[in-house]
Amino acid sequence: MLVYRQGKHVADGTRRTAARTGAAAFRLERRHDKTNEKERISMRIHKITRRNFMKVAGVSALAMGLAACGGSSSTSTAASTAGSGAAAGGEVTGDKVVINIGHINDQSDSWHQGALKFKEYCEANSNGTIEVDVFPNSQLGPEVDMIQGILSDSGTVDITFTGESMQTYQPDLGMIGMPYLIQSDEQMEKVLTGEVGQEFEGLMEACGMKCLGYFTRGPRYITSTKKITNVADCNNLVIRTPQSAMTVAAFQAIGAKPTPMALSEVFTSLQQGTIEAQENPLAMIETQSFYEVCPYLILTAHLRAWVYIAMGLTQYNRLSDSQRAVVDAAGAECQAHEHELFLDNEEKYYNQLQEQGMEFIEVDTKEFADAMVNGVLPILTDSQKKIYDEIEALA
Repeated sequence: MLVYRQGKHVADGTRRTAARTGAAAFRLERRHDKTNEKERISMRIHKITRRNFMKVAGVSALAMGLAACGGSSSTSTAASTAGSGAAAGGEVTGDKVVINIGHINDQSDSWHQGALKFKEYCEANSNGTIEVDVFPNSQLGPEVDMIQGILSDSGTVDITFTGESMQTYQPDLGMIGMPYLIQSDEQMEKVLTGEVGQEFEGLMEACGMKCLGYFTRGPRYITSTKKITNVADCNNLVIRTPQSAMTVAAFQAIGAKPTPMALSEVFTSLQQGTIEAQENPLAMIETQSFYEVCPYLILTAHLRAWVYIAMGLTQYNRLSDSQRAVVDAAGAECQAHEHELFLDNEEKYYNQLQEQGMEFIEVDTKEFADAMVNGVLPILTDSQKKIYDEIEALA
C-alpha cells in the first residue's frame, strides 16, 4: 500500500523466512565436441551459452538506463533524472510513502533479490520520501489476488511480478502464455524492446497497471509423480496449471486434466495425490521443493516467457514527479540485477535438482508443440492472433 505518514512504517503480518541449502553453482563451460551426458542436457535446457546469454541480457545493461519495458527515450530520461536528483541530495520531494511489493516466490529466488534491489535503490535515492516493504512467499495472497490488489488500490499491495495471469484483466496480455511461441532469448528481447513490447505496455496501462520493467523466467517443464516420455503418457494426467486459459487449453490438447490452483497449494496437493504433476521453470521447481514429491522432470520447455514488474497506475500517479523518476530508475536497477542472477541460478538449480535425485527425461518437443499449439490456436481472438503473428515473425 502507499501509506502517507510521518513516522516509520511497520508492515502488517509476519515475515516468513526460509533457509535453503544446496550444492554450489557450477560454471557452464563452452560446448566441446565431446561432452558428457550432463552437459548435453544442460545445453538442451538453456540452448544458450553464457556469453550469448549476457549478450541477450544486454537488455539488462540497457535496463540500467531504461526503466520501462518498451525502452523509450522518455524512460531513459526519467532514470537519469532520478540519478541526478539523488546526487544533488535534496531534489526528490513529496509526501512520505510506503510501497508494498508482493510476489509468489521465496527469498532465495532471483525475483526476491530483484525486489530487494528495488527497495535498496528507492530508499537510497528518494531523499527519505520512499520506503519499500517486500512480502515474498504469497504472503499477500495468490498472484491473481495481488493483481486485483494493485488494480483496486486496496492498500495491501502496490507492486507485484506477474505474467500470463494478467489475461484475467486484459486477454491480449495472456499471449505471453502461448506455448512454444517464444523460441529463444533473442526473440524475447526483440519482443520486449520492440513494437509488441510497447503494445503490451500500453495494454497494461489501459487496465490500470504501470510497467516498471521485467524479469526473466526460464523455460517451463513438467514435473510428475509418474514417468512421461511422450504425449500419450499425458492422457488423464491431473496437472496443476496457473489460471491461464491458454495453459489450460494446451494441456487439454495433450489429453491431460489441467487443474488451476494457487502456487501455495501445489506441494500439499502433490503430496496428498490430489494432483499428479505441475509445470514451472527450474527455479520454482527447486525453491518450492517439488523434487521432494515429483521424481521426474520432463524437458518439454513448453513455455518461455517473462514477468512484468507491475505497479498500480493509481499508486504510481499519486507520487510526485521526482518520486516517479526514482521508481522508474529503481525498476531498471532491479531488472538488471535480476537478469544478472538469472543464468547463474538456472545452472545452480539444474545441478541441485539432479543431485536431489530427479530424473530428467528428454522428449520429442515437436510432438508436444504440435499438439499444444494446435489446441490453443482455435481459442485465440482476432487481436490475439495478430499478436501471435507479430511475435512469431520475430523468431
